[in-house]
Amino acid sequence: MAIRSDQLRIRKRRIEQRLQKSSREDRGRPMLSADGIMYELSDRSRGMCYGGIGAMLQFVEKIGLVSEIDRRLHLLLIHNPYHESDHVLNLAFNAMCQGTCLEDIELRRNDEVFLDALGTERIPDPTTAGDFCRRFKEYHIRTLMDVFDTVRQKIWAQQPKAFFRQATIDMDGSLVSTNGECKQGMDISYNGVWGYHPLILTLAQTGEVLRIVNRSGNRPSHEGAAAEVDAVIPLCEQAGFERILLRGDTDFTQTTKLDEWDDNPRVQFIFGMDSMPNLQVLADDLPEKAWRRLRRPARYQVKTERRRRPRNVKKRVVKARNFENIRLESEEVAEFEYSPTACRKTYRMVVVERNDAWTPKLRAMLDGADTTDTLVVVGALHLLGDDGVVEKLRAQGYSIERICSACSAVTAPR
Repeated sequence: MAIRSDQLRIRKRRIEQRLQKSSREDRGRPMLSADGIMYELSDRSRGMCYGGIGAMLQFVEKIGLVSEIDRRLHLLLIHNPYHESDHVLNLAFNAMCQGTCLEDIELRRNDEVFLDALGTERIPDPTTAGDFCRRFKEYHIRTLMDVFDTVRQKIWAQQPKAFFRQATIDMDGSLVSTNGECKQGMDISYNGVWGYHPLILTLAQTGEVLRIVNRSGNRPSHEGAAAEVDAVIPLCEQAGFERILLRGDTDFTQTTKLDEWDDNPRVQFIFGMDSMPNLQVLADDLPEKAWRRLRRPARYQVKTERRRRPRNVKKRVVKARNFENIRLESEEVAEFEYSPTACRKTYRMVVVERNDAWTPKLRAMLDGADTTDTLVVVGALHLLGDDGVVEKLRAQGYSIERICSACSAVTAPR
């Protein structure tokens, strides 16, 4: 398969000329017209909506992924006729073609154009693909990820020098639902959805998945993350990255591993931390001059002309119904040194204060002349901790009482 760059330039120039020469005058009829359109089945010209699948096969062959899979992944005693790489690519191509289950492979098997694009007479059917999947043990999954690492380093080696200044490793959990009732390992997640909760480590610069570990739906986000990070760090070091930045939310603050990671001169990390009582005390004890206004960067840069902002529909509805529009007005940020219990070192802690702008409006509503009941709806996280809305109002002399009978005996959340 070869695509000539001059052909692409000619086509691009042709469409530009077409758009420029097109008249903007009223022609007396709609621009869209079905005149001259005919449909026929041709023996020579065929097509499909996944035209790039052949190019993907050429790519994985060129970078050596196919041969590396067959060399290192051994699941089949005989190849009659499929090899391990055939099965792996069959599953991958099914997902790339919007397949959501093994049964969707049957659609590909009955698509003559799809088979011709891959240069094959046949591909594994859903039953054969399922049998291949059931042969996998954890060792084989690790082997397959090692194969990907070997090949990806060859791709990285072709990148410019700037690419290796920093590898940013993001870690997160992702809930994946399933409609089945007999799926091994499935469980119910925190939001009531049955399925799985895989751990995913990605390279932020390219978006590629470096590690993925499947887990039951009820497992915590951070489970197993430290071990996978320890496997990814040497990979990035071998590739030649100058710095390695680890990022994760509060669930991924592995305090037992921070000192070990910090001992590596190439590794840095940014993790969120829960607002624990001891941290709230340290933040409250900071002098006023330690706090400064937090100015977040714009989410995007305007590349064309700046447009007038449209009317805020939400704000208009709130005003029309005489609701009080309470929203975040500002954020203050401060820093202090902190040593977690499991660490021997001290680390930089950055704290953000968000609720001070809320309490004056709440006080005005509660102390106003209107004695009717007032309903205030806020996000759940704004209620928690000593810096939450509830504790700030209690500190200013208001009496706070929980009205949930089912939790009356439970201590208020901190």
